[in-house]
Parts: sequence; structure tokens; C-alpha cells
Amino acid sequence: MKPLIPSDATSKVLAAEAPPDRDHSLHDEILTRLRDHIVEGNIPDGGRVPERQLCEMLDISRTPLREALKVLASEGLIELLPNRGARVRQLSEHDLGELFDVMGGLEGLAGRLACENITDAEIAEIERLHYEMYGYYLHRDMHGYFRVNQLIHQKIVEASRNAALMGTYANFAGRIRRVRYSANFARKRERWGEAMREHETILDALRRRAGSELSDILFIHLRNKRTAAVEHLKDSDSAATEPA
Repeated sequence: MKPLIPSDATSKVLAAEAPPDRDHSLHDEILTRLRDHIVEGNIPDGGRVPERQLCEMLDISRTPLREALKVLASEGLIELLPNRGARVRQLSEHDLGELFDVMGGLEGLAGRLACENITDAEIAEIERLHYEMYGYYLHRDMHGYFRVNQLIHQKIVEASRNAALMGTYANFAGRIRRVRYSANFARKRERWGEAMREHETILDALRRRAGSELSDILFIHLRNKRTAAVEHLKDSDSAATEPA
């Protein structure tokens, strides 16, 4: 008959097999910092991911770094090259057009469904996030602004209560996260102010649960973001080809 209480030796084996919560937290922290580093343009489009430098920056070994890179590859932010490391995914103007149109359709549908299903508490949380984002905008903190901005869009999608929509959205969101960030710098950051004003109309339609109106606003919001992303892409290409 097996003992009900494990021996000290068995306890040690079980403890070794069960990864502590801090390992999971460390993985999430590494993933977040690495994702932010790439999204914020610290590695150029199409550029190789410098694993050695990133290990030094994050104070980690190659193994946890490569685990994080696998996650970012599944999100579509980077590409893993067989036996050659990884590189930042580079999107053409045509790619941007297609991806933003799909995302606009997904967010438009999410807005319509959210107005049918969202609770007062969820609207209050999105409103709180909106004013937190506005504070970052006033302080010109792009990192904080973008983080909360993406959380607002995610909350609206979650309020749709549609698992298929949420899964499809997540599949596309990572692929354009980097260009959504850089689009705020278009036209010497004028686009950033425009995006903030568009979010005011998003919040207003959500409060009124005006599903058709919110759907149109979100689609146009993504279309404007696409235009700004393409402009920024062209400006970046022009700057790269200009002689020093």
C-alpha cells in the first residue's frame, strides 16, 4: 500500500518537477520587455535579432531568450530563421493595407457585438483606462500610452463575448503591433493627437451602446492608422536612402 504522506525524498522530487510561480513571472517579464523593445523600433524592420546583446540587456541566458522569441514568432512580430536566429518581420505597403483592413473589420464587428453584451462595470473600466491613456498622452509618454491603448482595444474585443473573434483578433494583432506603435509618429506626431481624439468618440459611442456607430468609428480609426503607418514607412525608407 502506498503511503498517503510522501517521504522527504518524494517531496523533493515533486518540488523539482513543479516550476515555481516566480519562474512563470520571470518568463512573462522577459517576454514583455523583449516585445516592447522590438515594438518600439529598437531593431529595424527586417533586422536580425541580436541575441547576445539582448541577453546582456535582460541579464538572462540564451534559453529563456529563445523561449520568448518563439512566443513573439507565434504572434507574428518576428520570424525564426532555420539555423540563423531570428529577424523582425518586415511588412510591405501592400501587407499593411491588407492587415489593417482585416483588423478594421474585426474591431468593427467587435464594437458592434460589445455594445450588445458589455456590462456597466466593463464600460467603467474602459473609461478609467481612457483617462489613464490621456494622462500618458499629456506627458508625451508613448510607452505608457501605447500599452494602455492596446489594452482598451483588447477590452472591447473581449466584451464581444465571441471566442472565435477573439482568437482571430489575437492572431492578427501581433503582426501589426509594431506598425501601430510607429504610426503615432507620422506627420511629426500629429497622428498621435488625431488618434487621441478618435478615442474620445470611441468611448462616447460605447457609453451610449451605439453599436453601428461604434463599428464605423473603429473601422475608420484603423483605416486612419493604416494611412499613417504607410506614411511613416515611406518616410523611414526615404530617410534610410538619403546620403549622410
